[in-house]
Amino acid sequence: MANSLPFPSAVPALLLAAAAALTLSACGSHGDDKSKAGNKPAGASRQTVSAATAIEQALPRVIVASGTVSAWEEVPVGAETGGLTAVGVFVDEGSYVRQGQTLVKLNDALLQAQLRQQQAGVQTAEANAARDDAALGRAQELKERGFLSQASLDTALANQRASQANLASARAALSETRTRLAQSEIKAPVSGLIISRNVTRGQIVEAGTQLFRMVRDGRLELDAQVPETDLPALRAGQTATITSTEGVATSGTIRIVTPEVDAETRLGLARISLSPGSGLKPGMFARASITAGAQPTTVVPTGAVLYRNNRSGVFVLDAQSAAHFRPVTVLSRQDDQTSVSGIEPGVRVVVQGAGFLNEGDKVTIAAAPAASSAAAPAAVRPAAK
Repeated sequence: MANSLPFPSAVPALLLAAAAALTLSACGSHGDDKSKAGNKPAGASRQTVSAATAIEQALPRVIVASGTVSAWEEVPVGAETGGLTAVGVFVDEGSYVRQGQTLVKLNDALLQAQLRQQQAGVQTAEANAARDDAALGRAQELKERGFLSQASLDTALANQRASQANLASARAALSETRTRLAQSEIKAPVSGLIISRNVTRGQIVEAGTQLFRMVRDGRLELDAQVPETDLPALRAGQTATITSTEGVATSGTIRIVTPEVDAETRLGLARISLSPGSGLKPGMFARASITAGAQPTTVVPTGAVLYRNNRSGVFVLDAQSAAHFRPVTVLSRQDDQTSVSGIEPGVRVVVQGAGFLNEGDKVTIAAAPAASSAAAPAAVRPAAK
């Protein structure tokens, strides 16, 4: 009996050991399930998303380019007569002048004296020419009557020709002085805006010195630099909206698209004439949005375009409903549609839920109402103002 007493007390201990073993077994089994879940292959997600088909559609294309504002035609104004002092400067930078308006008056006292001297020289030459003309006439009459030798007639003829030559020379010298005198008043060669002045009163002006720079007719234009891929879509007459860094906006029209492309930058030049009163000034930086007309392009819903690693792109679905990120270039954007390049019409793209996908994720396509399809042209709305 004494040996059988411990047996009943050992039963609870055995029961506790069995319960602990069962608990550890259950915990181990749960850990294996987690391990299996953690080893789930990538792309096995079945997130429900909406999709749409990229289509080709003719949409208004807007090409954005930037450049520097410059003069439509810059006209330098210089001095043709040198060595004279400026005694009057009548315009300043920012002045609008008319063609023929006097800009600078040079000291012409010396030229006036030369003019009077040469006028007198012309009068003398005219008198000598008239005398020799009369002498030649008498010599010819006497020669015909036999009272004058041929040698005397030749002398009279030579004197008459010399007098005529002296008269022509005096008149040419007088014309030169008159021209220099007229040049002592420097006038505007065209109508336009004075943008630079390099002369002051009392300055001795040398011939060829540039005194002013003018913008002909005050017309400005933007030298917009355009990528070579966009140049074929541009032509003279297309309209553009010009915006400066100060927020000043004005309209413009392409005047010419230059035929040359820079070999280093691969940029061409579109010269855009600015509307009068634009408020822009030569040398300012500005941006142009050029309306290039309706162009066939690939269109996707705007919600399908997202950005990964600073690149714009869309998730394209393959035949197994797996999503693959495809980089695209955004050409133009509206509220519900975006024009892109980099994908072909007909591919399916993820719209709602695209932002939660990773490369290769498999998805379930939710049925979408027909009105939400990107393919319907009636869904196009103007961009919000």
